[in-house]
Amino acid sequence: MLLSLDAATVRLGGRAVLDAVGLDVAEHEVVCVLGPSGSGKSTLLRAVAGLQPLDSGRVLLDGREQTHVPAHKRGMGLMFQDHQLFPQRDVGANVAFGLRMHGVAKDERDAEVGQLLELVGLPGAARRAVASLSGGEQQRVALARALAPRPQLLMLDEPLGQLDRSLRERLVVELRELFGRLGTTVLAVTHDQGEAFALADRVVVMRDGRIAQSGTPLEVWQRPADAFVARFLGFDNVVGATVTGAVADSPWGKLPVPDGSAQGARTVLVRPAGIRLVAADQGLPCTVTARTFRGTHVAVRLQPERAPWLEAACALRDAPELGGVVGVEFDVSETVVLD
Repeated sequence: MLLSLDAATVRLGGRAVLDAVGLDVAEHEVVCVLGPSGSGKSTLLRAVAGLQPLDSGRVLLDGREQTHVPAHKRGMGLMFQDHQLFPQRDVGANVAFGLRMHGVAKDERDAEVGQLLELVGLPGAARRAVASLSGGEQQRVALARALAPRPQLLMLDEPLGQLDRSLRERLVVELRELFGRLGTTVLAVTHDQGEAFALADRVVVMRDGRIAQSGTPLEVWQRPADAFVARFLGFDNVVGATVTGAVADSPWGKLPVPDGSAQGARTVLVRPAGIRLVAADQGLPCTVTARTFRGTHVAVRLQPERAPWLEAACALRDAPELGGVVGVEFDVSETVVLD
């Protein structure tokens, strides 16, 4: 493994903000760490970078312990949300900063800067002033600067957090392609699920200083580890139930669950796509209390008489009217019994 955390622990004010975390990142792998504020994700990144000392545990890079290695000697690149470019220097000087610190000759630096700016989509921008750049362009310059010393590991702290949505969506695709082309090993921190799922080979969800789940984006999306992960990913149809065979007895009535589901007292998730709307007399009667246009579909909030509310995903043409009464049936293929 290129990077390994072994029982990494950080305590602040007597509280473990990083609690005996174990994490491996393979060479050429892109790993995104997700979690709400206070979950420990930024502390994890800072500990790996050498900016936050561990109270116990180890950080190993390519098998070598980094505990007493200062941040500037760890061979890592770090890119922050706010770019942290040098405003008094032009684009080329910003990108060349790490190369100059490593003693690279000027001619070689200039050639490398040109190649990197080409790579990040800013050809010929070396002489431009930082103040003349848009937010997206500044992000590209910060990325080129982080990549310039050819770090073993590139770390990204909320890399696209300050950009507008359309630019963020475009850049995350470009980053994914760039990292694949360069074979860059990446450890990124973000609170944006869409960004993480588009960028990562593996997603790590954190809660209260610990890892709640780790897996490929598809694995985490299809099978959240528990109710916390499910809700963090934006799934609200989560309820306690008792599973017997292929049926879960829940506040919404009897739900079909996949064969082989864990039995007994469990938590059940029904994705919005698994809420089928039918006539009120053919399913669980619900009142439509809200409709939210989401671009590709309409999110419909449904309130049963004596049970938690549900969210359904409907095509615009099929969305029921606000205040109307509909019936709900449950699709077993979109139902998950959480372990």
